[in-house]
Amino acid sequence: MQAAAPHATLIEATQETIPTRIFDADIFVGHAKVPVPWDDVVRQGRLQFIQSSAAGLDHCLAPSVIQSEIVVCSASGLFANQVAEQTLALLLGLLRGIPIFYRQWQKREFIRRPTDDLHGKRIGIVGLGGNGRRLVDVLKPFRVTMRATDYFPEQKPEAVEQLLPHTELKRLAEWSEILILTLPLNAMTRGVVNADIIRAMPKGSYLINVARGSCVHEKDLCDALSDGHLAGAGLDVTDVEPLPETSPLWHFPNVLITPHVGAQAGRRTDDTTMLICENLRRYFGRESLYNIVDKQLGFPHPSVLFKI
Repeated sequence: MQAAAPHATLIEATQETIPTRIFDADIFVGHAKVPVPWDDVVRQGRLQFIQSSAAGLDHCLAPSVIQSEIVVCSASGLFANQVAEQTLALLLGLLRGIPIFYRQWQKREFIRRPTDDLHGKRIGIVGLGGNGRRLVDVLKPFRVTMRATDYFPEQKPEAVEQLLPHTELKRLAEWSEILILTLPLNAMTRGVVNADIIRAMPKGSYLINVARGSCVHEKDLCDALSDGHLAGAGLDVTDVEPLPETSPLWHFPNVLITPHVGAQAGRRTDDTTMLICENLRRYFGRESLYNIVDKQLGFPHPSVLFKI
């Protein structure tokens, strides 16, 4: 990072010290997992550029930041390979009955039970950014039929049968035997997958969420699992994290839960640093930035995504 910004002074901050050290910074690089006094930061007027090390920007897109002149860039799409692998793990685990067979294994029970198939399924993808588009590539060999919705319904991948605007989510849900969420969290998407959308899905369908937990109304999801409308759900994210021990989601045998590990990667630090350094070089060179965010929407246009 110093080589990419040779004239800058680097300030190392921990999660505990970010809320105070950020007032000494012109540029913030990282992911604040603690409350930051963004209103005061904006009011001070020093911070000019935020390079997030995460795809989700709910940690920094406070209303005051959105209305300010601060430039924000995300890490959207940087871990698309890993998110696609996590999606596949959750999906195949559900379809092939891994949660049920694992419980049998614990009890040393060797009982054959019905399973389901991925091949030939109708799959709806909600959000066709970097993660969604990589997921299309990964799912294509399974001979599935794919449709998608996106805020920017353009540049349709060849493997996607139909790309719809984001306003057609219910129409996509009605068609999908598997609905996969890869959309960002913002004011428009918070709770967008509610009873209306879930009940529109065919009976016996599956929901996979590798986006943000708050995109799904969890009570509506639990209701659809309880009465058998959904055959199962794979969740890498939940509305509250860590998921409370009292959550009913823990008790469904047809739900797979992983603790928000979709973007974990062996090269996470190296790849994130590569993006940061490239954008620092571009920022100081007054060049166009990768992953620059439309702050009103909360995510970048697909055309500006950084590709490794």
